Amino acid sequence: MKDDRRHPFRDSSQDMETAHRVPDTPQSRAPAYRLAFADPEFLMRDELRPVRLQLELMKPQIVMDERGIVSTVVMFGGARIPSPERKDSTTEGLASLAPYYEEARKFARAVTERSMETYGRELVIVTGGGPGVMEAGNLGAHEAGGQSIGLNIVLPHEQAPNAYVTPDLSFNFHYFAVRKMHFLMRARAVVVFPGGFGTLDEMFESLTLIQTKRMKPIPFLLFGRDFWEKIINWQALAEIGTISPEDLRHFRFVETADEALDALDEWE
Repeated sequence: MKDDRRHPFRDSSQDMETAHRVPDTPQSRAPAYRLAFADPEFLMRDELRPVRLQLELMKPQIVMDERGIVSTVVMFGGARIPSPERKDSTTEGLASLAPYYEEARKFARAVTERSMETYGRELVIVTGGGPGVMEAGNLGAHEAGGQSIGLNIVLPHEQAPNAYVTPDLSFNFHYFAVRKMHFLMRARAVVVFPGGFGTLDEMFESLTLIQTKRMKPIPFLLFGRDFWEKIINWQALAEIGTISPEDLRHFRFVETADEALDALDEWE
């Protein structure tokens, strides 16, 4: 991060370095003596949760502002969907979804080529930073020679960002809520590929924000009509009345990367 301070005071990093050089005494070893912002045990207290929420919101915001990122294209999709070359090592059901990995890669590559016309300021691909469709999205951006964002979250099982996220734009979160905010704060479009609980959660929360007018309508594309109509009876929701028929207009089904690009260009 750049140093753009314009005040004459000593900065926090200088004082933290000085505090580490003080004489070793019972007083200087006591937790109470630690600088508050350099005291992990203090920062992890329940009472400091609002501060941690604020920090987690601000860090990616500041980094992306410094990188000049104005808008993004969000890609949601299953972490378990294999690439075509790995489909034989998984279940038959997941193997049948492998073509979506390739479409995600193609879509992200094409969008990133457009992004590079603005020097990477607009239409930057953002994924959850993990495997499957997320990896495909970051891979496509990487193949186009552009940057892409990964918004990982700490999970009980070990994981790491996929290898194609731009390192300086690879973020890690503790709070799901803050991570979801960063997915949508700069979103110019949302595309959703087949997936599981996480994908459904992200999709429905985003649609709810649009439906309730808490978020401006943006292009919202669902890859794979057969998949989505098999797992969700959209028409029944409208017929029963739990949603309005007009709510079905908030999204559009597409099958290929080319069709998705055309849908973005034609979106009213």
